[in-house]
Amino acid sequence: MALTLRKNTKPADPHADRVLDIVRSGIQEHASDVVTLSWIRCIEQYHLRPDQPHAPDVLARVPLEERRSSHAAVIECARYEMTTLYQQLADNEMGVVLTDTDGVILHMVSSPEFAAEVGPLGLRPGGIWSEAGAGTNGMGTCLASGGPVSVRRDDHFYTQYTQLTCSAVPVYDPGGNIVAALDVTSRSLLMQQHILVLLGMTARMIENRLIDRQFRDAHPLHFHSRPEFVYTLHEGKLAVDEDGRVLAANRSAMFQLGLQSMDQIRTRRIEDLFQTSLADMLQRSASSSFHPVVTYGTDAALRFFAVARRPASQADAGNGHAMLPPVDEVPALPSARGKARPSLPRPSAPGFTIEDPRITTQLETGRRVVARGTPVLICGETGSGKEVFARSLHDSSAHATGAFVAINCASLPENLIESELFGYCAGAFTGAQRTGRRGKILQADGGTLFLDEIADMPLDLQSRLLRVLDERRVTPLGTEETHAVDFQLISASHRHLLTLVREGRFREDLYYRLAGVEVQLPPLRDRSDKLALIRRVLATEGGADASLSAEAERMLMAHGWPGNIRQLRHVLGTAAALADGAPITRAHLPALAHSPLPVSEHQPALGIGRSDAALPSAASAMPSDPARMGHDSTPGLARLNPIQANERQLLLQMLEQHRWNVSNVAKALDVSRNTLYRKIHKLQIEVSHPDHDA
Repeated sequence: MALTLRKNTKPADPHADRVLDIVRSGIQEHASDVVTLSWIRCIEQYHLRPDQPHAPDVLARVPLEERRSSHAAVIECARYEMTTLYQQLADNEMGVVLTDTDGVILHMVSSPEFAAEVGPLGLRPGGIWSEAGAGTNGMGTCLASGGPVSVRRDDHFYTQYTQLTCSAVPVYDPGGNIVAALDVTSRSLLMQQHILVLLGMTARMIENRLIDRQFRDAHPLHFHSRPEFVYTLHEGKLAVDEDGRVLAANRSAMFQLGLQSMDQIRTRRIEDLFQTSLADMLQRSASSSFHPVVTYGTDAALRFFAVARRPASQADAGNGHAMLPPVDEVPALPSARGKARPSLPRPSAPGFTIEDPRITTQLETGRRVVARGTPVLICGETGSGKEVFARSLHDSSAHATGAFVAINCASLPENLIESELFGYCAGAFTGAQRTGRRGKILQADGGTLFLDEIADMPLDLQSRLLRVLDERRVTPLGTEETHAVDFQLISASHRHLLTLVREGRFREDLYYRLAGVEVQLPPLRDRSDKLALIRRVLATEGGADASLSAEAERMLMAHGWPGNIRQLRHVLGTAAALADGAPITRAHLPALAHSPLPVSEHQPALGIGRSDAALPSAASAMPSDPARMGHDSTPGLARLNPIQANERQLLLQMLEQHRWNVSNVAKALDVSRNTLYRKIHKLQIEVSHPDHDA
């Protein structure tokens, strides 16, 4: 449309003039800019004028309540997350806003002062902030463009909103449709650059809650290509019915599976997506105490770590990572001290054996100290059996008649850890259950509290935990009432806590409170009873008739097992299924046939504490020309076991790639030069080239 600036007696409006000038003269130049495209829509589609502002319309009470009622699910799922986001931002000059797809504000979290100041602008419940009504703004432009957007001060269409900065992201329902916009509006001059990231995380939490709410009778299936991302915001999440058909998926699931829309996944079966069935995933998840188990995509090109659980409507207290029941739903049994304590099931974790003398010694040490109530810290790689070791300590302790309560500090969103550990009373916060919830520490009263991956507990929670350990009293959220507790404390971590202490990422006083005695579990590859363990796991996963050929047994013994016992169980379970009663051969071990030492997210392929992303897989790193390896220390190589031989070849390849510059290799592996030199010496590699960095 033709644009003209009218000459009149109204005061000059430089912002309106700028908007009109850019739209009139710079459409092509600015066509890729989301704000300019919004200005164009405002003028050409909505027939708005920046020099003729008007306040947004505001719904009356009755139509607003009707709209809120029709959006009750998304409001309920968003309340708690919005409050948490507001507390994270800690800015009295901002508000967190939720609108429906028409731009109507349904819920807002802010300080009373900020709400009073922006209310006259229409920024309050009932205000209609669609782009067609309020011009370019965070909420309306997010809905109009269908994606995240930041509208900073002068980006607004109307001058009266240029005091505000608005950032917004869409929220999707389980069907993959935009159901709301989540916005942060602020008057702060120093608007944080990470607002959109935090908004995106909050939106994913709301979306996952929507799936849980709508599909309470479905089986939730959590998965990711990296095990540490299962039970986090990055996980893929499916809702699956009893027949294994997919009812809903979150955005991460769609992305990881390479799908573009819900129509591509809805009603497909688990077997169409993974090399497993729902029944198999449920069985293996329960056996692993609901830690992620390995599965593969149907084309075998992608490996995932997954957990399947019973529907929330059927879940019992303490079943894996299911949400805790209300206080009045926890069955109580008399404890040794005469007070009530919850009775929780103890899921078994087969595959643990104590035939290795080092584990036998460590177990005996642990049993002696827990007899005196001393805390135990278990260290070991992921999948090496830390939780099963902890259960063995519990079963032989004075607290054996009590509950064994496990919580994985790495698997819960940070904002849930506090309520999970300490519990809360009715009405403690927006979104809290009507009857309150008993925390894990209270559930462990009279039994054992097992804190897995304790290194991942946030620092502020560490101080609260320390106080509980010192005082042996716990105060649920939302109340000043304290409860005395008596439990055996066992912690575990695959990370070196003292290193984290030195780096300021873990409290030193808490470390010494946890590590009354520290025990170290050896990885599967170093266990002296590896063959016996392989046979025992095979009998568990494949049945009494399952057997191994000599070649398969050699392959299993030579493998590096970066995922330890957890990986072993999956490999043998798959092999037994493929063999279908016949002896397991090389053909039934596809995961091992092409990768003698697979690289894992858990275990460094060179065993020197580096990031796996820096190193190629064993298969791809094998030198094509042995003659190039002119730096081998040939005498004594026969003493290297197959695992060390593979490590040696990998390290030689890395040295070749970096022209034998040890400093550069150390940087690539994210280790110190001294650590790398020790590994080089152990693997009998002579470094004859000068280290140019030295």
